[in-house]
Amino acid sequence: MSVELIAGLLQATPGWDALEASAGLEADDTAMILSEAWRLGEALLEPLAAHADEVGCRIENGRLRTPDGYAEAFARLGADGWLAADLPEDVGGQGLPLAIHAATSLGFEGAAMPFMMLAGSTRAAAHCLLSAAPELAATWAPKLASGDWAATICISEPDAGSDVGRIRTRAEAQGDHWRITGQKCWISFGDHDMTTRIGHLCLARTGAPEEGTRGLSLFLIPDVLDDGRRNAIRLERIEEKLGLHGSPTCVLSFEGAEAQMLGAPGRGLSALFAMIERMRLQTGCQGAGIALRAAALARRYAGERLQGGRPDAAPVPILSHPDVRRQLLHLDAQAALLVALVLEAAVAADQARTGDEGAELRQAFLLPLAKNFGGELAFETASGAMQVLGGAGYTREWPAERYLRDARIITIYEGTTGMQAQDFLVRRLLKDEGRSLAAFLAAARAELAASPPGAAEAGAVLDRFEALAGRIAGSGAPMSDLLGQADGYLRAGFAATSALLATRMAGLGAQGSAWARYHLHFASAQMTLAETACDLPPELLEMAV
Repeated sequence: MSVELIAGLLQATPGWDALEASAGLEADDTAMILSEAWRLGEALLEPLAAHADEVGCRIENGRLRTPDGYAEAFARLGADGWLAADLPEDVGGQGLPLAIHAATSLGFEGAAMPFMMLAGSTRAAAHCLLSAAPELAATWAPKLASGDWAATICISEPDAGSDVGRIRTRAEAQGDHWRITGQKCWISFGDHDMTTRIGHLCLARTGAPEEGTRGLSLFLIPDVLDDGRRNAIRLERIEEKLGLHGSPTCVLSFEGAEAQMLGAPGRGLSALFAMIERMRLQTGCQGAGIALRAAALARRYAGERLQGGRPDAAPVPILSHPDVRRQLLHLDAQAALLVALVLEAAVAADQARTGDEGAELRQAFLLPLAKNFGGELAFETASGAMQVLGGAGYTREWPAERYLRDARIITIYEGTTGMQAQDFLVRRLLKDEGRSLAAFLAAARAELAASPPGAAEAGAVLDRFEALAGRIAGSGAPMSDLLGQADGYLRAGFAATSALLATRMAGLGAQGSAWARYHLHFASAQMTLAETACDLPPELLEMAV
């Protein structure tokens, strides 16, 4: 998928034209920004990713050392304004829409997803500080935007993963600051040598354990204090992982580390939401970026690899074989769908920040889909690229196997598939009484009313999704049974959203039309599969205990 098609898909996303105009951009400006991001990703980050995957990260004298070139590349992204383009200008950003950031990140994430994880947490932390602690943001946000400093998110503990209410890291007040004691794990870039200062945004307990999440507060813990002394933070180890070798996953011990509270006591999760929301959208962008690279790799290889044909003639490119063309169509269509999905979610987020209640509800509906299926389709696309490359794809001579290893984490961190499904069903259907669903359906049907190609097929899938949601919400079944249907309901939501986005692709010329027809060809069957999953007998789940 070319940069021009990505720009075209952004232009086709409802609501983008108003956002583009409000930012003072022309369509040519947007296309130029995306092209430059893609060029920089290929020139600066892609070679870095292959080297980092080979050498990894290491600990020397208690500190973490990143691969050669990491510090320089991070500084370059900061100096050129790529790290936090959607931050306000008065704190070091460019005031651009989130959708521009999401679109440009595709070129970076696909080139070097492990490296970009530090960029993601750093930018998200700047937004969190702006929301929860403006006085600290005045100092920290410009430094984070410039790449001089970096930031992490510290939530998980050995006995508290998704169940954050079991966090035991303690915070104790001491004069005008706090002291944090406890262990945090799964911290991406928890220590590194890429910036002069790292700020850890950490959830810690200020209330009693029995208060659960209501006893958690959010803190900023700098690794270097204002007077230049190192804070009481110890790097215990870095994890050995399937992929992400270029991204150090750390276990940190806070040993009475000095910290500042962000927001109000006991409101840590709500204060952290601004960071979590952006990092979940980033996972969708990671998936879309990898899918784009994997599909492009497969297509390039298929055009160069000579195999088959008449025995009395020269071998032909494998691209000429019907089954290879089928595989390439699938990979390209999947990548395009992910791009459309993350752009849709990003535009909805931008609209929500202008006070558009419908957009806020649609954003809540779309985010679990972008997060989860960004991961699933990235992994499938990387695997599909390996299939096109054949035995070559299974070797490290080609990046397909690296894409697959790196992509596997996306459906796990920032909330597993099961957590996203539970959120999509419980919070976005049952607890909000279908308001998020209604907002999505209203916007989708308004778009289909213009009769784009495939509107009838997409509309039929939307009707089935609405009927399924009504059956689930009105079933009166116990919550334990409903949660057993959550994964199926999540997949039904994705089938409905995919059908809508397919009609949008149809306006992108011959390639977009082919992708649209491909998705719509399977749309009814995908909805049937999701409906069937929702009909799984509850007693089967009991038998699995």
